[in-house]
Parts: sequence; structure tokens; C-alpha cells
Amino acid sequence: MNATDPQSQSENPSDSNDSIIALSISIVVYRPDAALLARTVETLEAALAQLHDVAGRPCLYLIDNGNPGELADLPATSDAEFDTVVLKGHGNVGYGRGHNLAIERAQSRFHLILNPDVELNADGLRRALAFLRDSPQTGLLAPWIGGDDGRQQFLCRRYPSVFDLFVRGFLPSALRKPFARRLARYEMRDVIGETDIVWDPPIVSGCFMLFRTDVLTSLGGFDPRYFLYFEDYDLSLRTRRVARIAYVPTVRILHHGGGAAKKGSTHIKLFVTSAYRFFSRFGWKWL
Repeated sequence: MNATDPQSQSENPSDSNDSIIALSISIVVYRPDAALLARTVETLEAALAQLHDVAGRPCLYLIDNGNPGELADLPATSDAEFDTVVLKGHGNVGYGRGHNLAIERAQSRFHLILNPDVELNADGLRRALAFLRDSPQTGLLAPWIGGDDGRQQFLCRRYPSVFDLFVRGFLPSALRKPFARRLARYEMRDVIGETDIVWDPPIVSGCFMLFRTDVLTSLGGFDPRYFLYFEDYDLSLRTRRVARIAYVPTVRILHHGGGAAKKGSTHIKLFVTSAYRFFSRFGWKWL
């Protein structure tokens, strides 16, 4: 069933009974790349097809942050593997608040926060849910992440300094070379690899965050004060206070995203504003 929900819970397919489904997924879009979004949904459907022992039908929430008159042309779904709820009409409320619209509706054991520019391996969700079922202390799972070229992106992070963010985000690659060792430590390249599980990385990427839903809701989801950027840093650090985080490299995705510096002055301003809010909350570290 496809449903459109203009900020009402009545269309939620899991509202009709008291059962708890195994998995819900939320994807927030704002003027998305149609081909990338279609590919995300296609690979998600292939991954869901391997979940033969889940309770109930998974529910995908597509949250459209586009303004009235410019709503995204969202991809059609076959409904073979999941129900779809489209949330729209609320305007551009920001990335975190957009996901929160789905999180507050979710009636599931596990909730996947997913970017619209991610491709999932077909066996990724099966492996991830099996890990969470066998590791009840784990509240959040982060995958191995590859880029457009297939090479690993190191998106697990130690706590950043302002200098680290400036060098990584805004210096041309040629000027970053003197700081390569420093950035490698920030990106946890000494421990994040192809095969070994890593416990409790301080920060993991918001492009794919698989939560136990009760952990996520106990935290209130994302802090809505972040419009864009650093909401995943904030949520990761808060998660570590109540549950364990696991980097599980057998769960694999491709991520086609880019840095703030490549997206123009508006994104740079949003990046700086969110960085200020993040450091003001968790503590300033300049060098």
C-alpha cells in the first residue's frame, strides 16, 4: 500500500493493529537526484527481499522536505517487500526533524536511517539484523561504506577538533598532505578496516544508522536544532551514553555523497552554524 501522510498518523499501515513490525526505514529528500533515489529504493527492496523471518511487513517512510509546488517526483515502489508512507506538505524542516517525523510514528523493533544517495548490498540488512539479534547490548550499527570508486570511505570518527574539520572539509587535497596522519587518526583509519568489528566508535555517519527503535526513541531521535550537518555527530555521542555502537564491516553500502565545501556558500554557512552548535553542546576542541 502506498500512503500519503500530511503530518497525520492515520495512514501508518502499522497503526491498524498492536503488532510490532521488525523494521522501519526513513529517507528524507529535498529536491533529490531522481536516479540516485530510485537506485536507493531499488537496492533497499532487494535487501528487504532477503528478510524471510521478519515480523510483519517493513515500512518505508519517504519524507519529502520540498516546499509546496516543488515536491519531489518520488520513485514508484512495487510494494512486494514493504509498505510505503509518504510524508509531505510540512516544508523544509531540516534533515533531523524530517527523520523525526518518521521516528515518532515508527512501530518497529529496528529503525534504519538512510540517505537517498546510498546503495545497499543485497545481503546487508539480513546480516545487520542478525548481528543485532545476537548482540542485545548494541543499540546502533554502522556499516562498511564505499564511495563512487568502490574504495572505503572512513566515516567513523573520533571526536573532532575545529582544525580537523577545517582541514578535511575546506582545504584542497594538495594542501591536506601535511596533515594526513592527523586526519587518518580523526577518521579512525588505524582501527576501521575490512574485516574486524569495532566497538563504540565515538561518531558514525548518518547516511546509514540502524538503531534499535526503543533506543532511538528514548533519545528523542535527532536534535531538531540542527538544520543540516552534525546531527549524526550529536546523535552518535548521545547514543554512546545509553547503548553500545558497533561498526560491522560485513554490512556494506555505497555512498555517493559529498562534502559541504563542494556545495556552495549556503551549505558552508549551514555547516559552520551546526559546528558551532555541536561544539557549544559537547565541548570545544580547537587543536
